[in-house]
Amino acid sequence: MNSLDRLATSLALASATFAIAPAQAATWSDTFIGYRYGTDFREPTNRNDVEKHVLQLTHASGYSVGQNFVNIDMLQSDDKDPASGSDSGATEFYLTYRHQVHLGKLFDKSLAFGPVKEVALTAGFDLNTKNTRFAPRKRLLVVGPTLKFDVPGFLDVSLLYGKEWNHCGLGSPACPKSEIAFDPQWMISVAWGIPFEAGPAPLKFQGFLNYNSEKGKDYANVKTKPETLMRTSLMVDVGQMVAGKKNTFLMGVGYEYWKNKFGNHDYANGSTKPGIDTNAPTFQMEWHF
Repeated sequence: MNSLDRLATSLALASATFAIAPAQAATWSDTFIGYRYGTDFREPTNRNDVEKHVLQLTHASGYSVGQNFVNIDMLQSDDKDPASGSDSGATEFYLTYRHQVHLGKLFDKSLAFGPVKEVALTAGFDLNTKNTRFAPRKRLLVVGPTLKFDVPGFLDVSLLYGKEWNHCGLGSPACPKSEIAFDPQWMISVAWGIPFEAGPAPLKFQGFLNYNSEKGKDYANVKTKPETLMRTSLMVDVGQMVAGKKNTFLMGVGYEYWKNKFGNHDYANGSTKPGIDTNAPTFQMEWHF
């Protein structure tokens, strides 16, 4: 681990420690269970479309000088994406945690300029595991600045430094190296949640977009490619329309765009891998507590 990696790791851990300090009482929070479904998901090296049911648990909360976000997805594939040694579909768990320290609030000084209302320091991590033959075990640390825009709802734009470690269980020749520490990468991350109304219908446009630079060579010593992932949805606040209870039950449609999934593009012989790009419409529901 070089000095930049150690600095990123220290900042991420310091930020996480700050987030769980007992004196930081929450000033707002939102917790929900979500479900999304689609039939056009893709997996690298797999030529088939994959049907997935995705169950998610999400929590976001704020305190005097910052905020937390944590999400865990359980993704259940159909048999086109089988579990190792089974004809049944694979199961994946993907955990994301982000913590922001709002620097203007921390130093009691306005950092607003133009459409930006606050500048934050963001840090966090991703973890995943999936019971396929590949058996990934992603561990990703990120840290960097975030601009928070003054819009209805929220719009955050972050420039993050990321460092990923992962695992491949396929063995040679697909994965001569079973454990890998990828090169550091830069990430542009945009997250939004914009409520609005269309006639009598209360709506919310939400989602995120991540552009990740290449991260060096993979398990087979093949160069990775820049990766783009966007998940977005247009949700109807059904709870408000039916029972007058705002932000309790939302339902809508979404879309997942994923290019060069996990940085994949070519095999060692130079041919392009199948299954690296996803264009998947989704059906989605959320129950907020």
